[in-house]
Amino acid sequence: MIRRPTIAVLAGLCLAASAAPLPAAAPVSAHTTAAVALAGPPGTPPGACLTGAGSGSPLPSSSVTATKIRSGFNFLEGPVWVADGGYLLFSDMAAGTGPYNVQPSTIRRFTPPSTFDTFIANAGSNGLALSADGQQVIAATHDQRSVSAYRLSDRSRSTVAANYQGRAFNSPNDVAVRSDGVTYFTDPNFQRGNRPDQMSGRTSVFRVSNGQVSLVDDQLRQPNGIALSPDGSTLYVGAYSENKIYKYAVQPDGTTGARSVFVNYIGGPDGVTIDCAGNVYWASGSDSLVHVYSPTGTQLGTIRPGFSGTTNVAFGGPDRQTLYITSGAWGDSGLYSVRLNVPGYPY
Repeated sequence: MIRRPTIAVLAGLCLAASAAPLPAAAPVSAHTTAAVALAGPPGTPPGACLTGAGSGSPLPSSSVTATKIRSGFNFLEGPVWVADGGYLLFSDMAAGTGPYNVQPSTIRRFTPPSTFDTFIANAGSNGLALSADGQQVIAATHDQRSVSAYRLSDRSRSTVAANYQGRAFNSPNDVAVRSDGVTYFTDPNFQRGNRPDQMSGRTSVFRVSNGQVSLVDDQLRQPNGIALSPDGSTLYVGAYSENKIYKYAVQPDGTTGARSVFVNYIGGPDGVTIDCAGNVYWASGSDSLVHVYSPTGTQLGTIRPGFSGTTNVAFGGPDRQTLYITSGAWGDSGLYSVRLNVPGYPY
């Protein structure tokens, strides 16, 4: 979920050491996690992630090339597959407008093999995920500096997270939803535009549980992509301005332990998805690749959709073995796909 060249130089890429920290949630001890398949991740139809579905290599080869479906969009982000309907939703952001230089965004729909249409105009969205029941799109919405829910049936909008302790977020960027509805999201300042900073220079990760917003971590420099392991016990977050991917142990109640480094990344980690075996697929805008890692952090290979601006990834298709990728230069962003060996998450 990288910034665009239409936005002014980002303040706070290097956070001042004197910035006052946000109040943190009480720490909990980390615990050992295992990459086991979950019967029903959010939005996944029955059978998509059966135990044993992740055996073998996820990639046909160590270097894979994706196929372009269509290009010519402004700037694509946040793909998510909707099984009930058989279509892919994604955000298409335009250049900033108005006195605060806020980027408009439209949620578009792709219905295979070749139909594109507008699903929600003026959605204000970046990263997308599905609610636990698969009936709503949970969106990181920078237009209102919030996390929103759009009901698929009538496109009505509601608020999941409006602020933290009365202070406006920077510009929520990406979101992950656990099978019980606990929601995690990143809050860099890429789409904050000229609006006031109410986070004291911090860019953070937050959790929403039972309507309550809690701080996960406010020490990351521009947290970006975010995802959960298949069993929900590990949270992955890419720190774009640190070239690192971190992981946190997740307790049954949704609270998180101390962070540790999962991968020292080259090129700025952007959007991410997970397959049923727990392999991690991370998009990189700098080299335009999707880097694939095992649950232990070993790189398994790469996927190339194009030659500039790869932003995000999501599994889809009837068997969830098609990886959709958003990638391309500003003003000519495109949607790509590639068939893989292991099914995965819709976002």
